[in-house]
Amino acid sequence: MYRKLLIAIDPEDDGEGKRALEAAMDLLDEDGELHLASVFSPGGGGFFPHVTEEAPDQKEAQVREMLDLLVRKYLPLNRGAHLHVVAGSAGEKLVGLAGQICADLMLLVSRGSTGHWPLRRATVEYVSVNAPCPVLVLPSLEKSGPETKVEGSE
Repeated sequence: MYRKLLIAIDPEDDGEGKRALEAAMDLLDEDGELHLASVFSPGGGGFFPHVTEEAPDQKEAQVREMLDLLVRKYLPLNRGAHLHVVAGSAGEKLVGLAGQICADLMLLVSRGSTGHWPLRRATVEYVSVNAPCPVLVLPSLEKSGPETKVEGSE
């Protein structure tokens, strides 16, 4: 069991949030600390492209609100979480935050190189190599390719 667990999360992906928080509850000590982090690029794009150049303070507040909603939705009532919304390079910020809070484990959900965030794979690799703690990478629940329909013959 881990005492301090950091989850890098996209607050706009409810399924990812649910999966990560459920896994965290299985790994976290009963009195352990849970930290949720979302990193955005002040110029837009990046690991979590939901924040753009326009009104970054307002967008940061929106991201924090979405993280809070995930916590209220998927964590048991007797559990809480520290929320971190930071701007910058996702990999560097996550590694720095893990060191700052002295995390025992960092949890990521990876979509690999597919999906709408092609930089995500590079971020997962950077964090895995540079983190000051073990990193657990959960595969995404999304299918890697489009579903193929089989047409019946008439």
